[in-house]
Amino acid sequence: MPDMDPEEFRRLGHAVVDWIAEYRARIADLPVRADVEPGWVREQLTPALLSPGLPEEPQPLSGLLDEIDRVVVPASMHWQHPGFFGYFPANVSLHSLLGDMLSGGLGAQGMLWSTSPAATEVEQVLLDGLADALGLPPSFTFAGGGGGSIQDSASSAALVALLAALHRSAPDWQERGVDGTERVYVTAETHSSLAKAVRVVGLGSRALRIVEPSPGSLAMSPAALAAALRADVDAGLRPVLVCPTIGTTGTGAIDPVREVARAAAAHRAWVHVDAAWAGVAALCPEHRDLLDGVELVDSFCTDAHKWLLTAFDASMLWVQDATALPAALSITPEYLRNAASESGAVVDYRDWQVPLGRRFRALKLWAVVHGHGLSGLRAHIRSHVALAEELAGWVRDDPGFTLTVPPSLALVCLRVVTGAGQDADDRATRAVLEGVNAAGSEFLTHTVVDGRYSIRVAIGSVTTEFRHVRALWERLQADAARYRQNFPVHRGDPVQPRSTHQ
Repeated sequence: MPDMDPEEFRRLGHAVVDWIAEYRARIADLPVRADVEPGWVREQLTPALLSPGLPEEPQPLSGLLDEIDRVVVPASMHWQHPGFFGYFPANVSLHSLLGDMLSGGLGAQGMLWSTSPAATEVEQVLLDGLADALGLPPSFTFAGGGGGSIQDSASSAALVALLAALHRSAPDWQERGVDGTERVYVTAETHSSLAKAVRVVGLGSRALRIVEPSPGSLAMSPAALAAALRADVDAGLRPVLVCPTIGTTGTGAIDPVREVARAAAAHRAWVHVDAAWAGVAALCPEHRDLLDGVELVDSFCTDAHKWLLTAFDASMLWVQDATALPAALSITPEYLRNAASESGAVVDYRDWQVPLGRRFRALKLWAVVHGHGLSGLRAHIRSHVALAEELAGWVRDDPGFTLTVPPSLALVCLRVVTGAGQDADDRATRAVLEGVNAAGSEFLTHTVVDGRYSIRVAIGSVTTEFRHVRALWERLQADAARYRQNFPVHRGDPVQPRSTHQ
């Protein structure tokens, strides 16, 4: 059967764009998270899709859109909702969607320069420009001997950084495999993707070293790192990679990159900076100090698909040595050989990642930069930081709440104060979070800091404004007051709270 003709695509495409526009226009009126039981979607779709089997004949698009309205929308977490304050933002601006449509329309396969020169060179130019806009040293650009690529996620960026680190540490490891002496250094706050990378590579959990934080902080202690490195080397072990984080997932903690990199340099360990959420804030000059010491590291990653208005997946990874990733990852069967690659004059991005194939991700990021400009991106980030500062101020002024840790950019961690001790505070905080989420207008997630249950408020949705943050705060206050009314607490009170949402 032939594909639809361009005129039919034009007609149906308009219908899809209209559906997206209507969904975005009404998203604030929807509950943030799905209120369905496991299996509900299968139960709803089985008669439509499998009765008596998958459709043999073509079906009209209108039927598909009707099913999306009936089943998919009610069973979705609405990440673009202005009341979405959980995890970290997953911005999907409409400019980004247009870029994604262009990418899909071209249908490019950018594994080699020769398979799509445009996909490769647009990405190179864009990543060089963004490196400069973020304040990365010129050595992270292709002109400076390094370069950037768009990975699918910060998890993949961590994995390829670890592979490059292993190769630099022992260039023959690909032939002989790992030997059990390799060590990777993180903190308890480091994202779990580093532990997964260690597992995927086959190093085993014993290879992961958890470095203690500095006293009174959640950030990696350079002194503790230096001591761990020395102890491991003295024991005949081999430091391979150190991962400082700029903006941890739980609390937004920022590791001291400069001091960490200096400690790692003494043992030639690769330093990979995970700045998946917070790194893009360096577009704003007032937040450029986030990158202090980055000139000393080997690789740096930050996500465009979290706080930079770009649809998932788009994680930006830069290295200071453009040969490092190909040296670790390149395998060239005969069917991939071509004159351009063998000339050495081009970049083949398949050598900068684990998969062979890759989409033209740069188009959606280009559409965002083109449509918003750097000034618009800075305004987007600054507005959320300002909203977080407002919220933190309200928390400080209310004796019924306290900040768990100092605010980090657009992330605020808080808990309820009952005056009856830690257990009572934790029960109240959990009950308040559950009450907010049950109401449906906002969505929150939690973390645990020094054993204390805490609410995370991650501000960053494309549509979130002051009124939405204010509404969240008023709901937090109301649910906390309702909890205290229903469960008056006294020091040592063992009462277990019920749900505070009526």
